[in-house]
Amino acid sequence: MRVGNLVASVSREAGGLFQSVRNLVSYTQKQGVAVVVFGLRDRFTESDLPTWGAVPVRVHSVVGPMNLGFSPALSRSLRTAGLDLLHVHGIWMYPSIASLDVCRTTKLPLVISSHGMLDSWARRNSAWKKKIGWIYEGAHLRRANCLRALCESEAKSFRELGLRNPICLIPNGQELPPQTSVAQPCDGLGFAPDRKVLLFLSRLHPKKGLPNLLGAWANCQKTDPEARDWALVVAGADDWGHERVLRHLVSDLGMEKSVLFVGPLFGDKKDRALQEAEASVLPSFSEGLPMTVLEAWAWRLPVLFTPQCNLPEGFAEGAAVRADPTVDSLTLGLKTLFRMSDSDRKQMGERGRRLVEERFSWPRVAEQMVSVYQWLLGAGPKPDCVRE
Repeated sequence: MRVGNLVASVSREAGGLFQSVRNLVSYTQKQGVAVVVFGLRDRFTESDLPTWGAVPVRVHSVVGPMNLGFSPALSRSLRTAGLDLLHVHGIWMYPSIASLDVCRTTKLPLVISSHGMLDSWARRNSAWKKKIGWIYEGAHLRRANCLRALCESEAKSFRELGLRNPICLIPNGQELPPQTSVAQPCDGLGFAPDRKVLLFLSRLHPKKGLPNLLGAWANCQKTDPEARDWALVVAGADDWGHERVLRHLVSDLGMEKSVLFVGPLFGDKKDRALQEAEASVLPSFSEGLPMTVLEAWAWRLPVLFTPQCNLPEGFAEGAAVRADPTVDSLTLGLKTLFRMSDSDRKQMGERGRRLVEERFSWPRVAEQMVSVYQWLLGAGPKPDCVRE
């Protein structure tokens, strides 16, 4: 079985997709699947290619604007790769057109993972562009032999759009840091040596809800003595100039001493930041299934996040603090987190770690995905994760 995985970017430019697709492909390869990844060349491609390890990756140059991703060489590459099945990760760019063209003409079985790009908030964002894009993307999605949903909310979005394809419900996974790493001394990054760190670790994009979090943060800093023991560390790549907006807001709120912007973190620096933090936060308006929450849980951190992050098991199992993406609700959520004892926060983080171990391990996720591939190719029964 030779499976192609198509993603617009094979570098950190893809945000959470970079980590989730890389790990999914790696673990399906470990289960005996011959894999090959197809992507577009961007500013970080060359530096990030080594992180794919033994996975073969084919990158293709883009003609014209990067946000369209037009690459004449991509279709030719897909056609000549000898694939048995194609799995597309992410939508709304030229790779969808290339995928649709190749799968229509070759009858290649197709799986599409939209990674949260079809939920209601995402559809409203740049709505007029999405309406035009639906001309090709709607046809692409309808052509899929199976749609992969990361969560129940995403499966519901598929049906709301009139898509009647089979759906496999398979979440993202997360690698676990070694048990011993937690006990090792952390040399730290010097973010806030005299304060506890609340870590935001994601792209700086409007959908992440950071302006409301900053408003809530200012409320707590002004009224709650417990809050003054904390610093908010904002770690992530700037997306379309949103960092400038956030910095101006921090200045207007007078929060420069307690809010730190540290840029994107990768590799060892990211691990050290997670080890140094006391808790993590994700105040998003829209997510598929966020890797940053799973990552924080893997490092035994309690997490404050919104229901739109589509991880209700975190609330059910006592591994997270719930808040809606509004200033008032986030203010209450922050106060809850700050007023917990160190022991209670630690126990919450331990429950998150158990959730990752039991429900979000990559071997489990890859096994489910491979069973879907086998079913579509007539080499196995319909898996339990598939609904028609």
